[in-house]
Amino acid sequence: MANVYHTPALLYPCMEGLSINPSGVYVDVTFGGGGHSREILSRLNERGRLFGFDQDLDAMQNIVDDKRFTFVRSNFRYISNFLEYYGVEKVDGILADLGVSFHHFDESDRGFSFRFDGKLDMRMNQKATQTAAEVLNRYSEDRLADIFYYYGELKQARKIASAIEARRKNEKFDTISDFVSVVEPWVGKDKQKKILACLFQALRIEVNREMDVLKKML
Repeated sequence: MANVYHTPALLYPCMEGLSINPSGVYVDVTFGGGGHSREILSRLNERGRLFGFDQDLDAMQNIVDDKRFTFVRSNFRYISNFLEYYGVEKVDGILADLGVSFHHFDESDRGFSFRFDGKLDMRMNQKATQTAAEVLNRYSEDRLADIFYYYGELKQARKIASAIEARRKNEKFDTISDFVSVVEPWVGKDKQKKILACLFQALRIEVNREMDVLKKML
């Protein structure tokens, strides 16, 4: 049995929004643990089809064994290319559950959570080259500030970017603790978790080019 590692968000409201046509063609562009996909399949008849996209190797453990289902190990920015390859001209609905799952937060070696120490990774696609550490070590101070401000909505983005610039002149970023230790002076104890969550979100979005991918898909 597949390992469903993520409770699907807003499952039934999503199904209501999709208004499933039993013989329709659907795409789950964030397959993950397969929860949404399984529910879609349960509402399709034998003529229905479902395509599931995911670039994360872990998601392959959850592939659904169903002749109506096709798994595509790719970023969903290439949705039109793959649907054309499979001879699909139009679909009845597309589901995108954006962001990360609790599975990613609980995997300490993936670098998505400040609850653990480990490498600053944050890649959804483990074969991608750019990690969170490389963003912190290579991006200009101004570009880092913009990332934290626009993707994390942090007012202290400039000060945090300046602190990162000061540290990397002497020592590069490699681990989660490297990053947290630099930004802690700029986050109050009462809002520490919230601000760290915003910082990690901003880095993750940049590492995975999430805004570019979403625009391309749309």
